Amino acid sequence: MFEKILIANRGEVALRIHRACREMGIKTVAVHSEADANAMHVRLADEAVCIGPARSSESYLNKTAIISAAIITGADAIHPGFGFLSENADFAEMVEEHGITFIGPKPEQIRMMGDKLKAREAAISSGLPVIPGSPALENIDIAKDWAKKIGYPVIIKAKAGGGGKGMKVAFSETEIETAYTMARAEAKASFTSDEVYMEKYLQKPRHIEIQILADTYGNVVHLGERDCSIQRKNQKVIEETPSPALNQQQRNEIGEIARSAVEKIGYSSAGTLEFLYENGKFYFLEMNTRLQVEHPITEAVTGIDIVREQIRIANGAKLGYSQSDITFNGCAIECRINAEDPVTFAPNPGKITEWHAPGGLGVRVDSEIYSGYSIPPFYDSMIAKLIVSGKNRNAALMRLHRTLEEFVIDGIKTTIPLHQKIISQPEYIDGVYDIHWLEDMLDR
Repeated sequence: MFEKILIANRGEVALRIHRACREMGIKTVAVHSEADANAMHVRLADEAVCIGPARSSESYLNKTAIISAAIITGADAIHPGFGFLSENADFAEMVEEHGITFIGPKPEQIRMMGDKLKAREAAISSGLPVIPGSPALENIDIAKDWAKKIGYPVIIKAKAGGGGKGMKVAFSETEIETAYTMARAEAKASFTSDEVYMEKYLQKPRHIEIQILADTYGNVVHLGERDCSIQRKNQKVIEETPSPALNQQQRNEIGEIARSAVEKIGYSSAGTLEFLYENGKFYFLEMNTRLQVEHPITEAVTGIDIVREQIRIANGAKLGYSQSDITFNGCAIECRINAEDPVTFAPNPGKITEWHAPGGLGVRVDSEIYSGYSIPPFYDSMIAKLIVSGKNRNAALMRLHRTLEEFVIDGIKTTIPLHQKIISQPEYIDGVYDIHWLEDMLDR
């Protein structure tokens, strides 16, 4: 097994990876910006290396600095977490070239799935259902022609997109030119490439994703689905498993379709296939070749430590179990707690004056926040994840109500009141929501 792993990330995911490493007897190296010198993962790691100023481009996205830190500290492997360089094929390649193991899929697999059009082609060839769509759109005239073929409404997407950026909807021909222009401009600003393509726009879908684990020997299992439909501006807010929208037959069917597709692709490591689900049909959206923010709810119902499995697979181990060995117990729900105004969603970094995390049976809080810690204003505003589980959805919901009431974070504004409002709505309680439901609720 690896003796020392460098964690190329920050925040709660860096602490999450550190914990998995410690339980496996592996030493850790934390890298951090000047702004994160007092972060909990830095304080707990065996070694820590400052890799640059607060700006991500000069620290957490600085490939050379991170690899240099790994070489200096003698790290065997690098775990990228999620965000930052986690799906950067060039970084994965650089890591391998320096004789260090990248804990994730091979660079060519990251590259293929990071290109949305190549990922779409791979999905089709491996038997995944896809949304009607176009090739790359070189100009507005081609875009108009494809919109007529596909039928309005359509959505223009960045070829190298992710996180909801570079996506614009056109409901009619009068809107297509504006949508095309804006999508290209946003794609260029976010991903340095202004290449876009088009898909049919589904108006009331749910967002369902399947967690996959695959080793380097061709063994692949799925760990069930997660429903990530509670979103605002294409950003997930609450996730749950199992999805209240699916019956057991649908659940088994899409799980096996995803598992089989990953097997055909020859993928290895943890990965997630995302789908839109509408009117009883699934449509492949994209594949994330990394750890997902919402992975803890899958761990809660399966008992499988996904980070530990990532590390084992990267070290050449076999999964050691087959699909028939996977069992699913109860329901789990995750709330992403952000340092934001719960009404305006304006970021609200600052000093934490009081911190009390809820506890009890079936409760998990992933966060590196502590009393007296100052949240820096330079990064994503998510500061904690509250994960609850119960024997069924009702039990999990009752536990979630209790834990949100118990959660104390003073000194800053957080989105805890928003979560309390969401889970009190009749539609959420009944499980009858789609990806637009939250924004519609907020507009009432």
